Amino acid sequence: MKFGGTSVANFEAITRAIFIVGGRLDKKPVVVVSALSKVTDLLYRISDAAASRNVAETKQLLSELRLRHVNLASDLLAQSPALRENAVARVTSICDKLEELVNAICAVGELSDRNKAIIISNGELLSSTIICFVMNAKGIRTNFIDARKMMITSDEYLKAEPDLNEIVSRVPAMVEEAFSGMDAVITQGFICSNHKGEQTVLGRGGSDYSASLIGMAIDAERIEIWTDVDGVRSADPRTVENTKYLEKISFEEAAEMAHFGAKVLHPLTIEPAVKKNIPIYVLNSMNPSGKGTAILRNELIEDGVKSVSFKENIRVINIFSMKMINTSGFLRRVFEIFSESKVSVDLISTSEANISVTVDAAEKIDKVVEQLSEFADVIVDDDKSQVSVIGKNIVRLNGMLKKTFAPLKRTNVYMISQGASFVNISFVVDREELVEVVKDLHYHLFEVEEEIEQF
Repeated sequence: MKFGGTSVANFEAITRAIFIVGGRLDKKPVVVVSALSKVTDLLYRISDAAASRNVAETKQLLSELRLRHVNLASDLLAQSPALRENAVARVTSICDKLEELVNAICAVGELSDRNKAIIISNGELLSSTIICFVMNAKGIRTNFIDARKMMITSDEYLKAEPDLNEIVSRVPAMVEEAFSGMDAVITQGFICSNHKGEQTVLGRGGSDYSASLIGMAIDAERIEIWTDVDGVRSADPRTVENTKYLEKISFEEAAEMAHFGAKVLHPLTIEPAVKKNIPIYVLNSMNPSGKGTAILRNELIEDGVKSVSFKENIRVINIFSMKMINTSGFLRRVFEIFSESKVSVDLISTSEANISVTVDAAEKIDKVVEQLSEFADVIVDDDKSQVSVIGKNIVRLNGMLKKTFAPLKRTNVYMISQGASFVNISFVVDREELVEVVKDLHYHLFEVEEEIEQF
């Protein structure tokens, strides 16, 4: 059971989360928690302020962090004075160690990736500490596991790669031992350590991934991702009004949705669950009785469109060279350059002398463009958006391509890519037209037939 930041944001949210856990005790729940809502952002700000040697801002932000957690622990444990005292002492100790590190960074004005990983890990340590005490106060005998002792990764401090063999080797025994005489165990998402014992993190939003990795390692019956929405929908409800609730989708569809812009799941969450065929349920902690969305193996899912996803701010990199024609190894060299700079490519389109790829606008591509320009003409188009229509076997459905591109008659489409697995059709449009395109596309794919049936 993984609870995201909004599901453990405050007194009321944590109380709800513990009530939900209490209803699952017969299943021996392993509870994975994120930092409180907005706390990871606060920790990033603390690290930036320390690196800039901004003592006043650093002090103010550290005080804000400490006060929020001390007050929350005190309020949640008001009826259990002994546990409250212990919880506040533990929170204070974590904050003291953080402050000591941050002050040292402030003094030298230098922030390493290793120290940044330590700083931003404190949110999960604080939230899991408080929630563990509160669960015990509520009568749920709960043991605490430090995720850094079982989630082992590569040496990249801020976006580490899990060592699956080591995780599978460590987690089951640690969880089994922690359950001795207990009703539940609690641990942290996002945070890990490398083989040398140095702290690492999985990257932003990595708590979903942590939960899935733990579920895989212990052969869990199911993985529950508790968030603040009623499961997965046919589009982002903040952009499209009449979105449709999806009762179930396939692992493959969910992976494509997450990768191509849907915010409900971390993109890497699906892979560990697929290895053991463990169903994932996306549930709403603010509506615990809701069904949510089940993510299941492919053969249990019907064909058809499931969602319209998008990435709002991307770049298109166009690479042109006559040397591509009848030349082996050209594509390999192009993608070696992207790999060496650790720039992730989303869509790819090729012709005889041209390669077009899309990358997130946040990616640093100066070095990539410089190296590509040594043997090709490179043009970078900014302010573009990517739209993806996702669903099982959609390319094989009669009339689907016509339905997809009918709303785009007056829209400039800069690139089209069809997934080899027949799960997505993606295209690139101007960023300023994104909202209109997504709304029109969703209307044609999901709402027109419903209106006809009603008529």
